[in-house]
Amino acid sequence: MTSDSIKPPVWFWIVSAVAVVWNGMGVKAYLDQAYMTPEKLATLPEAEQAMYSIEYPAWVTAAFAIAVFGGTIGSILLLIKKKSAYLVLVVSLVGILAQMTYAFFMSGSTDAFGPGGIVMPIMIILIGIGLVYVAKKGISNGWLS
Repeated sequence: MTSDSIKPPVWFWIVSAVAVVWNGMGVKAYLDQAYMTPEKLATLPEAEQAMYSIEYPAWVTAAFAIAVFGGTIGSILLLIKKKSAYLVLVVSLVGILAQMTYAFFMSGSTDAFGPGGIVMPIMIILIGIGLVYVAKKGISNGWLS
């Protein structure tokens, strides 16, 4: 039986569509950070200004780009039922883990944002893992070709 004849459940379509939107917001965040003007920076709270004023290592910026662009492409590949979504989402997850390693252990972001600042990074990691799981399940169930 081909994957064209095995229809994914409704939840798969919902998760895939929401993932495209979620990762699209990640792309916007990346572009906002990459092209932040001094005027925009001045409108942020002081702690965030300090974080954005840091010269991030190139590998962190690359990891951020890989995470969000890979996540967006992988989510689109899920929507069009392609097996390659799995590999792209795994690469995105590696980018997420690299970026969050820097955020948790090297940047001092928890000092700037406090304990509540850990919630979003953990959520990002869990969503990345979840999308890899959905792609793997899609392959094993024959939903992706």
